[in-house]
Amino acid sequence: MDILKYTAVELGRKIKDKELTAVEATQAVLDRIDSVENTVHAYVTVDREGALKKAAQIQKKIENGELTGPLAGVPVAIKDNMCTEGMLTTCSSKILYNFVPTFTAEAVKNLEAAGAVIIGKTNMDEFAMGSTTETSAYGVTRNPWNPDHVPGGSSGGSCAAVAAGECFYALGSDTGGSIRQPSSFCGVTGIKPTYGTVSRYGLIAYGSSLDQIGPVAKDVTDCATILEIIASHDLKDSTSVERETNFTDALVDDVKGMRIGIPRDYLGEGLDSEVKEAILSAAKVLEAKGAIVEEFDLSLVEYAIPAYYVIASAEASSNLSRFDGVKYGYRSEDYEGLHNMYKKSRSEGFGPEVKRRIMLGSFVLSSGYYDAYYLKALRTKALIKKAFDEAFAKYDVILGPAAPYTAPKLGESLSDPIQMYLGDIYTISVNLAGLPGMTVPCGMDSKGLPIGLQLIGDCFKENNIIRAGYTFEQSREMVMPNMKGVE
Repeated sequence: MDILKYTAVELGRKIKDKELTAVEATQAVLDRIDSVENTVHAYVTVDREGALKKAAQIQKKIENGELTGPLAGVPVAIKDNMCTEGMLTTCSSKILYNFVPTFTAEAVKNLEAAGAVIIGKTNMDEFAMGSTTETSAYGVTRNPWNPDHVPGGSSGGSCAAVAAGECFYALGSDTGGSIRQPSSFCGVTGIKPTYGTVSRYGLIAYGSSLDQIGPVAKDVTDCATILEIIASHDLKDSTSVERETNFTDALVDDVKGMRIGIPRDYLGEGLDSEVKEAILSAAKVLEAKGAIVEEFDLSLVEYAIPAYYVIASAEASSNLSRFDGVKYGYRSEDYEGLHNMYKKSRSEGFGPEVKRRIMLGSFVLSSGYYDAYYLKALRTKALIKKAFDEAFAKYDVILGPAAPYTAPKLGESLSDPIQMYLGDIYTISVNLAGLPGMTVPCGMDSKGLPIGLQLIGDCFKENNIIRAGYTFEQSREMVMPNMKGVE
């Protein structure tokens, strides 16, 4: 069997059983990158020499019995907004074109301790601001299923890399759906855990109250295994939570008696008919396995997008104020005086979408508008959380689409930013309420593009969505067609 066909857990088992080595797996990934990266462009940085050297070191530790975990020796890609000591970390922005951190993000350190081989850093929307991976300063990433289409965003590079076989799994970050939406577009599985489960230390912040790191992989087993490794209580992150992380215990093919709710609000206007059909078919599969499935009304859905963009932009305007051309990163070559240097460095270093969100955030935080917009958005956020609390009093899992349509063509979304924002309608509420959510592939549309099923759980109830996702995965009979352009 081709090495690249294995899931991360399967590969880890093969390496442990001495059927393969970490070096062979890493070389297979690097060869795959050589053959398809010109088409897909999933990476900003590929550390070939470092990856092979690390793989050899890890292989020795595995042979000596020092590393026994399920993912020891398995190659991984890291989204380019997570700091990695000694490796370029750009957030896909010109303003960080030369930033090499002196420390490593806690989630990445946890993977390294488990024996992961880091291949490189994946492309993303600049500072995670976008839904298509087209706002990157280093060029667009293309969808491996059809290179004329976007992979989604902002973790589009991570999801495309997994889908195209350019790594076995990847880390992404999710502020408003940035793991779940591109997972849907690329036909892979991704989990955004409950806020606070994975340390944000070393994650370059976009919206601090919304950001969460999570895994992207080929199936639910991989995602649960990775999440178990990266989840940890971290004193360096004040929002980090101490909790049990027994996610692999939920890999059980059984949903008998599980109560699953489908919001009617998610099935209305704007939802593509093929996506709707695939989502309802997935619900029937779970119902046939013994789950109790019913539709219900989830209020306040229409207010989620305006509330999200007010809060996220306000936090972004604050977080991005540190990029000023003084301490690190890009500095304009032609300026007069300190204030002019700030202005020109930021004007030249940030892209249009980032500037748009900084300006929006500065506006809603300004005197005279703070109460009218920012405080109102925070109140709306609290009401959305209350609506989910009421829903989870009745249901174990909420089921719906991850996106209203399959991957759009390159260039379509950037021409209308509002339309791009509306594409996040099914994912944003999960971040506002701090809930866990997961995307699992559930079909293909008539254009041969993947459709993703989104499963949402109550706070700290990842095991419910993992169990539902795993059960669906075991039941699904779906043959994925060949990817155009990358085979």
